[in-house]
Amino acid sequence: MVIAIDFDGTIVEHRYPKIGDEIPFATETLKELIKDGHQLILWTVREGELLQEAVDWCKNKGVEFWAINKDYPEEEREKNNHFSRKLKVEMFIDDRNLGGLPDWGTIYQMIKNHETWESRGYLGTSFEDREPRKKKHWWSR
Repeated sequence: MVIAIDFDGTIVEHRYPKIGDEIPFATETLKELIKDGHQLILWTVREGELLQEAVDWCKNKGVEFWAINKDYPEEEREKNNHFSRKLKVEMFIDDRNLGGLPDWGTIYQMIKNHETWESRGYLGTSFEDREPRKKKHWWSR
């Protein structure tokens, strides 16, 4: 599966233009998804030096993306007359999703088990009816 993943607020806490602390288990989950054969695209508003900092940060954590801000590694924007900022992927992982970002354990299990919010019984429920995201006390800062 080709999966697009946001950086700020998804892999790391929001501190743009700085890089925030890692969201618990984000890079470990991304490494597992890569090991499982998924093609991951880093899809972020970062450009230039700020983008390179994010790519280097991920690489230092052992996460190398299949593509960065494009549909496939070889894509060249300047040669592509039909270039679109809309990616052709099966899934987006982004903190700006409707309902927010689940914890990375839930994300991994949903992808591995081909689950949807509907199959988990969440579709049609209000946000207040969902179980709150549990955080261990040492995750909070």
